[in-house]
Amino acid sequence: MKNWQISFINNKCGRRSFLFGLLLLMLLAAALSMCFGAVFIPLNDIVAVLSGRLTSGYSASIVLYSRLPRTCGCLLAGAALAASGTIIQGILNNPLAAPNIIGVNAGAGLAVAFFGAAAPIAVSFLPLAAFCGALLGVLLVLLIAERTGASKITLVLSGVVVSNVFGAGIDAVLTFFPDALNGYSDFRIGGLANLTMARIVPAAYIIFPMLFFALLLSNELDILMLGSDTAKSLGLPVKRFRVLFLALAAALAGAAVSFSGLLGFVGIIVPHMMRRLVGEESRPLLLSSAFGGAAFLTTCDLLARTLFVPYELPVGIILSFVGGPFFIWLLLRQRGGRTHD
Repeated sequence: MKNWQISFINNKCGRRSFLFGLLLLMLLAAALSMCFGAVFIPLNDIVAVLSGRLTSGYSASIVLYSRLPRTCGCLLAGAALAASGTIIQGILNNPLAAPNIIGVNAGAGLAVAFFGAAAPIAVSFLPLAAFCGALLGVLLVLLIAERTGASKITLVLSGVVVSNVFGAGIDAVLTFFPDALNGYSDFRIGGLANLTMARIVPAAYIIFPMLFFALLLSNELDILMLGSDTAKSLGLPVKRFRVLFLALAAALAGAAVSFSGLLGFVGIIVPHMMRRLVGEESRPLLLSSAFGGAAFLTTCDLLARTLFVPYELPVGIILSFVGGPFFIWLLLRQRGGRTHD
């Protein structure tokens, strides 16, 4: 077990109970998200709408066209970003790595901007474009980090540089094609307002299979986390599986970015805390991160919608207020600030 990981739940029974508790927490967050907002809707009305017993009136309209897509978007994006962060931190052996930090989100955002300019009506292909951009971002950061010294801080700095370059690319695209991204400020900060099921469903077709494949390959991920030399000695083709897992992480993060914007810190906060709670084994870690990420983002979005009613904050602002201090704390914990292991 690595020195920055402390497992508090060591037996299988405890992990199962913990996962069940996270699942209940996720469902509770989803129920609260459906109920609360500028207008409170009782839970029995929501059940009636979802079951088809209530099909008209303001409650049905709010639930079906506002609360339901937004809650589903929160659950999907939170699970995808947290699982992506878990994979990236594991294969890079770096607790500072996350989709928004090492260029994954920014690469996906640039691809979405390009695609929005080139083919604005082909919404169903946005997750695929975001995946390509996310994969390009993470591979570029890894290439720079390896050429300049693959320390933890070097990786982070490379990610910051690449993210800024990609951010400038997004600004350039929008200078020439202002309508490429609707609600650009919300996209740049990260927000889930005005979502529709039509935007979420194509991303869901990527997120669910990628989560399934990540769980299916959890044994290989466990071996990779032992280190390259050990993995090679056990017969694992390290480079092939590293690229495969990076592709899975990029697909998860890219699909989330395609409809939620450049949300930050979900992919670093949740995996770090789940790893401390459930330990290193990849399968329970991925499941707990997915459930925890879904609950965490849904709760943050609920706060963003309700804290300053009738005004609403983009959820990315809440995440930055929470994630910024967390990341600084994590930096300070890295062996007294040393940049190399």
